[in-house]
Amino acid sequence: MAEKYFNETEELIPGSGPVEASEEEEARAASLLAGLKDFDLDEEDLQLLTGEGEQEEDSFDFGLPVLAVIGRPNVGKSTLVNRILGRREAVVQDKPGVTRDRVSYPAEWAGRRFTLVDTGGWEVDVKGLDRSVADQAEAAIGAADAVLFVVDATVGPTSSDERVVRLLRQSKKPVILAANKVDSPQMEAEAASLWALGLGEPYPISALHGRGSGDLLDKVMKVLPEVSAVAPQLPRDGINRVALLGRPNVGKSSLLNSIAGSERVVVNELAGTTRDPVDELIELGGRKWWFVDTAGIRRRMYKSIGADYYASIRTQAALEKAEVAMVLLDAGEELSDQDMRIIQQVIDAGRALVIVNNKWDLVDEDRQKQLLAEQERGFVQLQWAPRINVTAKTGWHTNRITRALESALEGWATRVSTGRLNGFLGELVAAKPHPVRGGKQPRILFATQVSSKPPRIVIFTTGFLDPAYRRFIERRLREEFGFVGTPIRISVRVREKRRR
Repeated sequence: MAEKYFNETEELIPGSGPVEASEEEEARAASLLAGLKDFDLDEEDLQLLTGEGEQEEDSFDFGLPVLAVIGRPNVGKSTLVNRILGRREAVVQDKPGVTRDRVSYPAEWAGRRFTLVDTGGWEVDVKGLDRSVADQAEAAIGAADAVLFVVDATVGPTSSDERVVRLLRQSKKPVILAANKVDSPQMEAEAASLWALGLGEPYPISALHGRGSGDLLDKVMKVLPEVSAVAPQLPRDGINRVALLGRPNVGKSSLLNSIAGSERVVVNELAGTTRDPVDELIELGGRKWWFVDTAGIRRRMYKSIGADYYASIRTQAALEKAEVAMVLLDAGEELSDQDMRIIQQVIDAGRALVIVNNKWDLVDEDRQKQLLAEQERGFVQLQWAPRINVTAKTGWHTNRITRALESALEGWATRVSTGRLNGFLGELVAAKPHPVRGGKQPRILFATQVSSKPPRIVIFTTGFLDPAYRRFIERRLREEFGFVGTPIRISVRVREKRRR
């Protein structure tokens, strides 16, 4: 089947990028690619090799309407989210409070695209039921264009459901009532009891089996606006977006005010002043940037409650819409696990990264040496990320921000031609081959960079590559080609020789 892809190998080499190859390297890469026809390749492999599966960059979608799925724990919200998405994205277990890594998803129905937010069930605190329900439900409702309210039809309306209904009425947002766990026509009579909530017709569905989900989504499309009122369209004029991230009170808002030259956002010594992401168009270093001041991330999202939980949701969404993130650290405090989790969040999102040590004016020479030692240990795998020291309050060294951002974005967009990449890996393996494991030594057959922003490299091999050897390859790639300020995604595809 794959034979037709290897008739004219020169046409299969993806186009060269900024890092060009010599004629000798191009010829060698073409030869290696031709040799792959002797191995078993699947359709996805062939698409990558021909460039059909190539993605130049992530797409950033602004202004899509937002649909929030709310409800008590264990009513089937995540199951319904997976049903709408058509894939298992949200983690589902038969118990409340399950951890979910992501809560905001791009979705599509009947040719219309929208953002789907799985809010998770709120905790019912006996001592503060009204406040707990109100805080979390209000935040979810306020951040959405329309609300999909999920109720367990087998249980019927509860006092918690009725409290949320009052909030929904006050918000004047469109609400669709989903009566979940109606697994058969005989159970539809149970859904009828939900008319008592006063939200109109309850739509009987089974998120688990898909029953009635199409009719529900058709109704959602009727009430969901074409353009979001809570996530307005931003100009697509080539201006890069920068997300300011960090723990509470590390100086994100102060930094934004400093580089803007005015009091754009409220600054207070009380941690957690910022709740919603604040977008500001600022000219810095002779060019314009969209800066987004986000809420301080206190803890892991699944451990957050109330307003903190929804602030975390908005912060994650702001990160995903940005191209580069500046993670602020308090230079006067020790590097914490939470700092590292925030940095990892940026890496997982595939965004360019700049690390900023703020409040530099408050640390003495001994603390500066201590901080350097802490970060050398903590950032042993992050030597590629630019680090700058600033004082947001006085504006000291904020002029270095533009240079750091530009370096990170340049690394994020770096592309190495296939010929140069294979030439480099050939020299690398010749100088330091992979260790023999179980009497076998895996061989690198071919490599190609299939995308940038962030750079993604696919390596075809005859065997599994040790994690340490992958890190060695990444380190040498950075030494040779730069990739400053960007994570690199290296995928290894083990392929066996085709039996004759």
